[in-house]
Amino acid sequence: MASQPDPQAPGPSGPLGSSAGGAVDAPLLGVARSLKGRAWRLVPVVAREAEALAQAFGLPDIAGRLLASRGVTLDTADAFLDPRLKAALPSPLGFRDMDAAVARLAHAVARRQRVVLFGDYDVDGATSAALMHRYLSALGLSPRIHIPDRLTEGYGPSVDAMRGFAGDGADLVVCLDCGTAAEAPLTAARDAGLDVLVIDHHKAPARLPPAVALVNPNRLDESGAGTGLAAVGVAFLVVAALDRQLRQAGTLPARGGPDLLGLLDLVALGTVCDLVPLVGPNRALVAQGLRVMAKRARPGLRALADQAGVDSAPDAYHLGFLLGPRINAGGRIGDAGLGARLLTTEDEAEAAAIAATLDRLNKERQQIEAAVLDEAAARAEMAGDRPVLVVDGAGWHPGVVGIVAGRLKERFDRPAVVLAHSDDGREAVGSARSIPGVDLGAVVIDAVAEGLARKGGGHAMAAGMTVALDRLDELRAFLDARLAGPVAAARADAALTLDGVLSVDGAGPELVAAVERLAPFGMGNPGPRFAVTPARVVKADVVGRDHVRLIVTGPAGGRLKAMAFRSAETPWGAELLAGKGRAFHLAGRLKRDDWGAEPKAELHLDDAAPAD
Repeated sequence: MASQPDPQAPGPSGPLGSSAGGAVDAPLLGVARSLKGRAWRLVPVVAREAEALAQAFGLPDIAGRLLASRGVTLDTADAFLDPRLKAALPSPLGFRDMDAAVARLAHAVARRQRVVLFGDYDVDGATSAALMHRYLSALGLSPRIHIPDRLTEGYGPSVDAMRGFAGDGADLVVCLDCGTAAEAPLTAARDAGLDVLVIDHHKAPARLPPAVALVNPNRLDESGAGTGLAAVGVAFLVVAALDRQLRQAGTLPARGGPDLLGLLDLVALGTVCDLVPLVGPNRALVAQGLRVMAKRARPGLRALADQAGVDSAPDAYHLGFLLGPRINAGGRIGDAGLGARLLTTEDEAEAAAIAATLDRLNKERQQIEAAVLDEAAARAEMAGDRPVLVVDGAGWHPGVVGIVAGRLKERFDRPAVVLAHSDDGREAVGSARSIPGVDLGAVVIDAVAEGLARKGGGHAMAAGMTVALDRLDELRAFLDARLAGPVAAARADAALTLDGVLSVDGAGPELVAAVERLAPFGMGNPGPRFAVTPARVVKADVVGRDHVRLIVTGPAGGRLKAMAFRSAETPWGAELLAGKGRAFHLAGRLKRDDWGAEPKAELHLDDAAPAD
């Protein structure tokens, strides 16, 4: 007889509690409509499998349950808990054009050619360019990094840029995290006698641009291996294949030479910040990269961590929310090349100066973002209940539209497109963010093919585009028509899923330590989310710009801090602020609170519901 999902929800009597009863599809704790309008569901788990995992690997019961809920089995648990690169990474030579890319790079090394590394202006682009720069520099080359200015050049290679590189005497351009759809620029490069390699991961059109090699696991003619890799992960595989060929040819010694594993801190940073799934190869790359980063050997990352106040071993949260936004700030509102320069410099003073500049730019970016968000949210409210929000405005800084799109997506629970008008008022450039289950990148590529957008592309959860303003209404109608069904299905299945129920006393640092065995967390492997109940509010206030802080207590007298970020001006945040003395069910993720002499836990809230 097949095992069945455990129909029992852990109750609130202890760290996991005793059974609270109820069917899996019934609302957890009776929450059919929370303060944010969602039903709560318990993640179904086969109890026998969870117990077997906990016993086999000497884990707490909660860790076994969490592993089982992620589809981890006795056969795959060891690889999940201790991911190894050799077992997890696909063979580099299995990718189309990899052999041609390696041969062309090896030729550049042998002839000491002039190489330009053309990267995107986000963290994935900066880390990809820095990784390739560090490796080629170790081989004696002096590659030049070019990160395009977001305002004056836009995304990806341009015809003018390619002709300029050729005129400057470049022999080879390597496009990193861009170039897959750049047919006109790469045609111009070919006509100018300039070789181009493309190392990318964005969705590819049916017709590929002319390049010496185009390595992209998301080509339509690829096998499917490595489709979730960020561009920096693909770049690492290219470098690994090149390193192997150079050693086999005797160009490099069998031992010594460039340190490939020492580049994994860059791979981890770019992978986390590009929001690709942290499963399979990405999980191994990030896990190993975090260990490299913990050594603080790279001057730029060390200086940036100091600016961001990261004084403990880094984890995916530090990369995604503290380091990444600062590197992105240069590309958003300042000098787009700052991030790559920070990641390649060996000069401590230069690293400190760049890190300080990026920190300042990040603060400025936050102010600009807040102003654009206020306007964009007001226009989104006026758009009604359309499947896809498309808002545009004059005077909006193009460097923050992606962040604002993400905020609107979270607030309105649907894909959001935010477009900034050009100075001449003829077109708009912007970014889009999607919700799980809705592939936005593919539809943007189709919009370009239909002539509704001048250019655009991306992946399932994020995309960019340039649109003529007189075609904007047509684009809105196209997106609504194509995505109405997927958006409706995704939102209908958008109940808040929780991994268990805890008491306030059970939500302590010991449980956080057990949960961290499953890290790194991110897309594809989200941090476990728990309900903590009953939680009676003894203090509620606003900290920072608009964060709600709660101090709650349970029946046994334990206390817990809970944070609801960017929620003070929302309806659910207002109800929490007015909730002193009331009991709530709180839903969120437990984090370490290292402030103070003793380790504690705090709850980062996703939702709440009345419990009295």
